[in-house]
Formats: sequence, structure tokens, C-alpha cells
Amino acid sequence: MAKSGAIVMAAGKSTRMKSNKVKVLHEVCGRPMVAYVLDALREAGVEKIALVVGHDRERVMDMFGGQKDLCFVEQTEQKGTGHAVLMAEKAMQMVDGPLFVLAGDGPLIRAETLKTLLGHFSARRASMILATSELAEPTGYGRIVRDRDGRLQRIVEERDCSAEQRDIREINPSYYLFDGAVLWPYLKEIKPNNAKGEYYLTDLVEILLSAGRPVEALAAVPPEDVLSINSRAELAKVSAVMQARIVASVLASGVTITSPMNTWIEFGAKIGQDTVLEPFTFIGAGAVVEAGSRVPAGTVITRGERFGSPAA
Repeated sequence: MAKSGAIVMAAGKSTRMKSNKVKVLHEVCGRPMVAYVLDALREAGVEKIALVVGHDRERVMDMFGGQKDLCFVEQTEQKGTGHAVLMAEKAMQMVDGPLFVLAGDGPLIRAETLKTLLGHFSARRASMILATSELAEPTGYGRIVRDRDGRLQRIVEERDCSAEQRDIREINPSYYLFDGAVLWPYLKEIKPNNAKGEYYLTDLVEILLSAGRPVEALAAVPPEDVLSINSRAELAKVSAVMQARIVASVLASGVTITSPMNTWIEFGAKIGQDTVLEPFTFIGAGAVVEAGSRVPAGTVITRGERFGSPAA
């Protein structure tokens, strides 16, 4: 038995992206967006990961195959999030502890948030824990409905919200943690009673509560981390946030970036201490810039390239 696991949903098409390539393989700062989700899970200590694939599954499997902690589960028909998780039952039945369910199109997720959920699970052993966030503009997200005492009652998808529920600012960014020992029988109780006729994973809140099972919601996700990707415009927004994180990390390592707004550094580039990056520099994924280098304005260092021009 595995002590912890995760199911990552990566089967959706790129309809709004207007692309023939599956959405989760579109790049954010030089790598597929789903790779960031996998990294966060591993950093949090998750032992077994199931990637739910469907559209363009061969390309996803070619890219991520051969990883010992990762298996693939096929969802031939996209019938909603609840259906996607159910497809992973056989693969994840060995998990008798915490079991994450995450979307593959949310690369801004942080391992720290997942560790917070794991810590709460250890202390409380709730059947379901979800991390929430509060947004000034919650349009597009499912709303967290609580009772007068602040206890979670249900999650309502925006298309199914009443006018009053649309005003709720606490939203569901789709960070779920379940007790793997109790999930599967309740998952099969989900019915497609909604505007889209799909099996919503969020319906488990009411199902578990009705069965007397503990369900909790933690306000644990910073608003910046909520952004997910459904369009090219959202891809650009998420890439800008990720780029800011990369630049902050590079600056903290002892590198001078004379114009951060006019520099682009892809994930995985290694830049040595006391390097100076002049404006309009691009450094590709896997590139290596030797310590003490001065990178002239307008330089393009391609992916995997080594650059060395020590400063005087």
C-alpha cells in the first residue's frame, strides 16, 4: 500500500486555446504546464501519481513515460471531474492515506499549500479537505457556500449559482485532498444533476456530509496562485506570474538583472553568481551561464546552450 497519492486531471482538449495539442502540454516559461503540478506533488512527498489522459494521450505519455512514481489512466469520454477521478480507482486503490486530486492546468500551485493540507489531514483525518481562496473578482469559479457558523455546506459551480451565490468571493480553485481509504464508494454516488449533465467532483461535499463524514475547507491558497489556464490570454497571464517567480529566485541567488521587465528566463536555466544580465536578454530552459559572466543587451541564449563571458 502507498501512504499517499495523487490524481492529476490532464484529459481535456484545448478548445478555447484553439490548438490541436492537449492543453496541459502548452508551455509556461519553457516547460509543459502540468510538469509544475507534478513537481509540487513530489516536493510535498506524494508517493504515487496517476495522470488521467484522454485527448492527445500518446503525446502526454511519450513526454512523461518512464517515471517510476507516475502511471497513466485513460478517460475515453470527458464526463466531468468526478468521472475522471473514478477512472483512476483501480490505479489508486493501494493508497490508504491522503489522496490529492488536482487539475493539470494549474501550474502556479505551490508545494507549501499541499503540505498545509497534508498537515491538516494528519491532525484531523477528514474524509475531504479542500483549499479555498478569496478573490475580489470571483467570476468563473465555483463558490464556497457556508452556513451561518462558517461550516462548509457545498460548492456551487458558477453556471449553477443563484444571483446571491454569485456574490460570494470565497472560491474553489480545485485543490482537493481525500482520505483514500473511504473515497471510492461515495464517488460512485455522484449524479449528473447539473446544467452540463456532468459528474461534478464537488458534489462529494454534500454526499460526504450527508453520510456523516467530516469535510473541511481551508482558506490556504493565495489569490495569485488561483490562476489556471483555459485560453491563450490566461496562458500569457500565468506565464507572467511564473516569470516573476523565476526572476525573483535568480536575483536572490546573486545575479544582477539590470531590467527585470525586459528579461525572460525559462525554467531550469542555471545562472552563476555575480552574472550581470543586460536588458532584452533571453535565456532558454536548461541553458548554463557561467558565474561572473556579463550577458550583453539583446543576447539570446538558446535552450541547453552554455554561455561564458566572465566580467572583467
